[in-house]
Amino acid sequence: MIDASASVEARDKLTATDLNIFYGSFQAIKNASLKMAGRTVTALIGPSGCGKSTFLRALNRMHDLTPGARVEGLVTLDGKDIYAADADPVVIRHRIGMVFQRPNPFPKTIYENVCYGPKIHGERNRATLDAIVEKSLRQAALWDEVKDRLNRSALDLSGGQQQRMCIARVLAVEPEVILMDEPASALDPIATSKIEDLIGELKKDYSVVIVTHSMQQAARISENTAFFHLGEIVEIGTTTAIFTRPREKRTEDYITGRFG
Repeated sequence: MIDASASVEARDKLTATDLNIFYGSFQAIKNASLKMAGRTVTALIGPSGCGKSTFLRALNRMHDLTPGARVEGLVTLDGKDIYAADADPVVIRHRIGMVFQRPNPFPKTIYENVCYGPKIHGERNRATLDAIVEKSLRQAALWDEVKDRLNRSALDLSGGQQQRMCIARVLAVEPEVILMDEPASALDPIATSKIEDLIGELKKDYSVVIVTHSMQQAARISENTAFFHLGEIVEIGTTTAIFTRPREKRTEDYITGRFG
């Protein structure tokens, strides 16, 4: 039997409330509110330039690193404000990991890439690092492909393998939430399928929030979907409802291909 308090915690894992994001004087996100549940995939869809990635980056304080960017509103992880004065951005990004659109392996070995985060956080025991690397690569469905060449450069991997290795690098620090910004957009169909299968496995243990340009991908992998347009969240619902019974005309027009 599922503990009721655990289900509440899962339901409210990550929440954005009245989020406004500015680049200088330009407002990119307007009063956006969204609850992202634990152990589910939430997809963010909408036309290019509508604010999906901007919203995503606010969820783990990536905009702290963007000159001229300003975030107003509330983002909570397990009910606690991640922008509070006493919140450490490094800890926040430890708990809320990010996978980017294009694979970004470090010019190091596969092993060094995956254990980079644990080392930064102070882990030095070789046996422990070995175990973390193996576990993370297994979680990312990559271990069997690279276990005999861990000391080879990560840059020698294919694009799809590099992206799964980057996912393993995020998993190595044991996050609670994984943000993905179009993680398969630069990959071929076979590699994309592997990433989607992997996301299906990851949601058993993590909250996953994914920006995708592909409505078909959102329909395949997510339980909940938010539709963005011109910096606003127009509609939020179960993925099935958004794609089959949208309430808003803008959502219906986008889903049916009238724009976007």
